[in-house]
Amino acid sequence: MNAPTAPRYTRGSALPALLKQRIVILDGAMGTMIQRYKLTEADFRGTRFADHPKDLKGNNDLLVLTRPDVISEIHEKYLAAGSDIIETNTFGTTSVAQEDYGLQDFAYEMNVAAARLARAACDKYSTPDKPRFAAGALGPTPRTASISPDVNDPGARNVDFDTLRAAYYEQARGLLEGGVDLFLVETIFDTLNAKAALFALDELMEATGERLPVIISGTVTDASGRILSGQTVTAFWHSVRHAKPLAIGLNCALGATLMRPYIEELAKAAPETAISCYPNAGLPNPMSDTGFDETPDVTGRLMAEFAQAGFLNIAGGCCGTTPEHIAAIASKVSAYQPRACGHKLFSELVAA
Repeated sequence: MNAPTAPRYTRGSALPALLKQRIVILDGAMGTMIQRYKLTEADFRGTRFADHPKDLKGNNDLLVLTRPDVISEIHEKYLAAGSDIIETNTFGTTSVAQEDYGLQDFAYEMNVAAARLARAACDKYSTPDKPRFAAGALGPTPRTASISPDVNDPGARNVDFDTLRAAYYEQARGLLEGGVDLFLVETIFDTLNAKAALFALDELMEATGERLPVIISGTVTDASGRILSGQTVTAFWHSVRHAKPLAIGLNCALGATLMRPYIEELAKAAPETAISCYPNAGLPNPMSDTGFDETPDVTGRLMAEFAQAGFLNIAGGCCGTTPEHIAAIASKVSAYQPRACGHKLFSELVAA
C-alpha cells in the first residue's frame, strides 16, 4: 500500500496546509449586517421583481440580484476585518427554500450571482501571503426530512431525500459556476438533510471533475447537546464522516459559552479532522442592537479560550456577529496555534 497523499483539490488547495499553520478566520453573520441597511420592500424587489405577487422583504438571498452593492460591501467589511473565508449569501438559496417566496425558478441564477460577488471580493483582498477563499454556503432549508411537521402523524413528511438532493445539486452547481473555492454545509439540524447535500456535492464533483474542500457544521439546539433530529455531536460526526470533510464543526444556536462542551466533544470524536466553530454572539436579546448580547470583546475572549484549549482550526461568528466581532476573534485567537489534527487531516487520507 502506498503512503497517503493529499487529495487533488482543484480549488481551495491551499486550505489544508493553511489550517496547520494558524487558526483560519471565517466571516460573521450576513443577516445582522443586512439589518443595518434598513432595506424596504422596494429594495428587495428592485425593478425586476416589482410586480411579484408575494412579499419579498426578508428574503436576504434575493439581494444578490436586486441589491448586489449591499452584499458586496458586507463581504468586503468582513475581509477588511481579517476573514480568510467568506460565505456566499446563499443560506436559503435552494429551490426548496425559495418556494416560500415563489422564486424557486430563480434559485440557480441567485447562486451563480452570489458566488460571483464573493469571488470578486476575495480577489480584491487576496495577497500572496494572505489568500482569501469564497465558501459556497448550503443551508438546511426550512423543511426537515427526519421529523414530522404534524404532531398527530409521526410518519408525515413535507420533503423527501430525492427532492433535497436535487435542490442541493442545483444550488451547488450554481455556486461552482460562480467560482467558489469550497463548500460549507452549515447549520445542520437534520442529519438526513445534510446527507442529501453531501450526496449532491459528491455527485456534482464526480460529474464535473472538480474537487473542492467541504466543511460540515451542525447546530446543537439546546442544553441536551443534540441536534434537532436527535443525534449527539459524536453520533452526528459518525453519520457524516464518510464525506471526508476538510473540517467538522458547530455553529449558531447556543453561543460560545454554552457551546464549549460540545466543541470539546467533537474535537475528541474527530481527532484527525480540523474543527470549525462559529457561534452566535451569545443568546438572543431583542433589546440589543444586533439582537444578541455579546460585545466583540466578549465573543473574542471566549473564542480565545477555545483556541487556548486546543479545540480550533477555524473560528468565526454566526447570528449577531459583525465585522467588529470578527476583528476581535481574529486578534484574540492569533496568539494560539491551531489544533493538531493527528498525523494527517482526515480529508488527506485517500485510497492507495
